[in-house]
Amino acid sequence: MLTRRFFLVVGALFGLRAIVPLNVLASEPMIYSNSATGIAINGFDPVAYFTDGKPVEGMAEFSAQWKEATWHFSSKENRAVFLATPEKYAPQYGGYCAFAMSYDAFATTVPEAWSIEDGKLYLNFSKGVRGDWLRDKQEHIISANDNWAAKF
Repeated sequence: MLTRRFFLVVGALFGLRAIVPLNVLASEPMIYSNSATGIAINGFDPVAYFTDGKPVEGMAEFSAQWKEATWHFSSKENRAVFLATPEKYAPQYGGYCAFAMSYDAFATTVPEAWSIEDGKLYLNFSKGVRGDWLRDKQEHIISANDNWAAKF
């Protein structure tokens, strides 16, 4: 069981607003997006992680709506690929930090902290956190999947 002390320590490390226990934010949206713009995963193209092997910033002219968020893509082709099978390309846990989700918490993500495992995209809070995620990713995936399923 995670304790209040855990969240205070993690909050101090990541910034108090960066990570929050799931039960505190019961109304957190299913997709991580900029609260002011509603643009998912910081405006980066989720398909490009698979096709280009790196984060690529999307453009408003190639946008689409999915799960109450606006997604940006780097090309109309990537938009079409995503819309044909969004679950295949959308990041796990709605684009929230996969490592934090494994500890039953939401955290923001940065485009550069990513990995693909078994054909699924995982985003993390930072490159340092991604390192923690990768050290025991199978265990973290099991925990994160359980936590996410309990919430959504």
